[in-house]
Amino acid sequence: MRIFTKTFSAALLLLIMGVVQLSAKVMLGIDVLESMNFAPIAGKRVGLLTHPAGVNMNGESTIDVLRRARNVRLKALYGPEHGIYGDEKANVKIGNRIDKRTGLPVYSLYGKYRKPTPEMLSGIDVLVIDLQDVGSRSYTYVSCMLRAMEACFELGKQVVVLDRPNPLGGVKIDGPWLDDSVKSYVGMFKVPYVHGMTIGELAKFAKGTPGAMEITSKAQKSGKLLVIPMRGWRRDMLWPFTGLRWVPTSPAIPTYQAAYGYAMTGLGCQLGGFQHGYGTQYPFRLLTCKGKTPDQIIYALRRYNIKGLAFRKLSGKNAKGATVDGVYVYITDFSALKPTRLSMYMTILACEFSGKNPFSAATQNEQLLFDKHFGARTWLAELKKRGRFANVEAFGAKCDAYCARFAVERKPFLIY
Repeated sequence: MRIFTKTFSAALLLLIMGVVQLSAKVMLGIDVLESMNFAPIAGKRVGLLTHPAGVNMNGESTIDVLRRARNVRLKALYGPEHGIYGDEKANVKIGNRIDKRTGLPVYSLYGKYRKPTPEMLSGIDVLVIDLQDVGSRSYTYVSCMLRAMEACFELGKQVVVLDRPNPLGGVKIDGPWLDDSVKSYVGMFKVPYVHGMTIGELAKFAKGTPGAMEITSKAQKSGKLLVIPMRGWRRDMLWPFTGLRWVPTSPAIPTYQAAYGYAMTGLGCQLGGFQHGYGTQYPFRLLTCKGKTPDQIIYALRRYNIKGLAFRKLSGKNAKGATVDGVYVYITDFSALKPTRLSMYMTILACEFSGKNPFSAATQNEQLLFDKHFGARTWLAELKKRGRFANVEAFGAKCDAYCARFAVERKPFLIY
């Protein structure tokens, strides 16, 4: 079913280009909680798992919102990858510390421990989680949430998740499944790569799906979870139509355009030789490949007639100020787009462009990391066997069938 008319798609294009600006109309979970005078957490000792994108609809930090509430006792902060201020590099361990701004202890959930220890949670009664996800399975914040939920449920602590929009909307479901053998911190939820769920819905999915949590079934069932829903958000609402200002979720996702790009090009640049523009002003949207001109890349990509996309030459600047000539990935029709198809075709082109098979030549660790992100191990196996002749459409059809089944399976956990 096409959810966007041509008029809607044109309006979306204007929004994405920054030509049109909408006023805020979506109340986030933190706004709804405040409208309730913080009743669910009033008088309790509160811990907060958050990061810079954890803000209310006016852009005020959730840390500050809870600190000024007279009936909220904020006792500790917990930080995911990149830390509570988003200034830590990716895949770099972060230590515990005292927050200079608030004087509160900050416990790192991306350091020695990924799962909060009993000592980390001993001073709180309830853990509030306010994290902005990007809608793709391999982004680690949802894994951080899952591990925190597990620890809280084991200790009888309540979890309150403040819901936020999925920037890709709540309709689009696309991409490969997750094999148990490669379940990891970059893929802990057994959902399609583009899952179309909010972080609050994922929390409900985790609690309500047998085996989704690495704790006893008794602890999972008895765990105390409360999701504070948004007001004014609809499943067909992409980020530009929320009217909310995008706050960088990590150094690589400074804009919502990058969040869309992450779903389209992230897997295709994991291994094989393509680069996605990280370090320029167009991260995950500006494609380059060593030894190939933008014209050559465009010609090759256009052969595949990927619905909903267009490719144009564009130059960016890297961190050193040098010009980077690449191919910008434009979304022309989001309703027709299957985001991960682009990455699949990029892996085929990587074989063609290199003149050999970079997937067979990769180390075991590189191949494992590819599988952990991609989820379905059968694709790498086919790439290693067939190289440039691997069948994208056949594998994509399997992904589509899986996504159709998941669309039914997820219904009990949807809020909107």
